[in-house]
Amino acid sequence: MKISVIIGFYKNLPFLDLVLDGLQRQNFKDFEVIIAEDDDAPETPAYLERRSHDLPFVLKHVCQKDDGFRKNKILNAAIRISEGEFLTILDGDCIPHRSLVKEYARMAKEGTLFFGRRVLMGEQLTQKLVASRDPGLLSLYSQFKHRSKRIEDGIYLPFFRKRNKTNGLLGCNWGIFKKHILEVNGYDEDYVTAGVGEDIDIEWRLLANGIKKQSMRHRAIVYHLYHIAHYSQDAPVSKALWRAKEAAGRIYCVNGLNKHH
Repeated sequence: MKISVIIGFYKNLPFLDLVLDGLQRQNFKDFEVIIAEDDDAPETPAYLERRSHDLPFVLKHVCQKDDGFRKNKILNAAIRISEGEFLTILDGDCIPHRSLVKEYARMAKEGTLFFGRRVLMGEQLTQKLVASRDPGLLSLYSQFKHRSKRIEDGIYLPFFRKRNKTNGLLGCNWGIFKKHILEVNGYDEDYVTAGVGEDIDIEWRLLANGIKKQSMRHRAIVYHLYHIAHYSQDAPVSKALWRAKEAAGRIYCVNGLNKHH
């Protein structure tokens, strides 16, 4: 089974460098990577061209004009060109554990969405990683030493199965068969502020369409690089829009992969 790893990316090539380093170290090899850039920065294609020569996977790139928060639109563009049966969605500020893709491949089954968790690294450790690109800094010891948050979510236990499914999907670390995304028409592009459309909205529509969910805690791990939060003040706007959509019960969004205006 081929996997398409889609990375939502915006304006931080040093972070993306670390994410691609993490994908280069994966112990599962049958995947492609699609950089979904919510921008059209001229330096990005040149950077990706240089990096592609050193990578063991196919590297693709989609981009769009920087016109505010349009993450859902560019994620849909990445889905359209994806060739994998199974999609794994990451963010450009989250370094994957070396077994992340393997775990999604091992657990993948139709009718289920899978969601992992993230370790929250501090500013000092993030700066050290950017400067050194040393994967040893991702170790549990290093996370404890530098007082990262949610360190427990960085413990890799490949045969652990978390039965408590109350946790929600994180848009920076989840996976599902592509056909199920198509069944709900992908991400809803009506969301033009962050924090809901790329996780809460897509989750409720998939669940309402009969998809089950399964936690990948302690199996699908990412390490979130520290940065000042963007768009956090816009969350109430997105939540209000989501509540209205949920109340209307529209599982197949109008403004998604296919347009139905």
